[in-house]
Amino acid sequence: MDGYILDQTGGYWVKLEACRVSPTEGIPHGIRYSLTLHDRYGRRIMGYDNSHAVKPPKKFKYAGQRMPYDHRHRHAADKGIPYEFRSAAQLLEDFFAEVDKVLKEVAK
Repeated sequence: MDGYILDQTGGYWVKLEACRVSPTEGIPHGIRYSLTLHDRYGRRIMGYDNSHAVKPPKKFKYAGQRMPYDHRHRHAADKGIPYEFRSAAQLLEDFFAEVDKVLKEVAK
């Protein structure tokens, strides 16, 4: 899957990047990934990745909290919200469901 580009309706496209890595504290499942949806101008408008840690929601304010690496971006300026990685298959299902949702919203 690493490097696949899939055309979508209206000039939008999806880029899939994924590779196995040695498991770490930040990537315990051993898969580094970046799944992104781009507009017709090449701008990323939504994505799921684990390239950096994200701050947990403010409701969790206790010390020693693990900074989640798996996260999703709802729009280009979003710094990321945690995503619970369960499996590669579930990641793809969740990502493409979000792609479908975004493409329906922009088609309106």
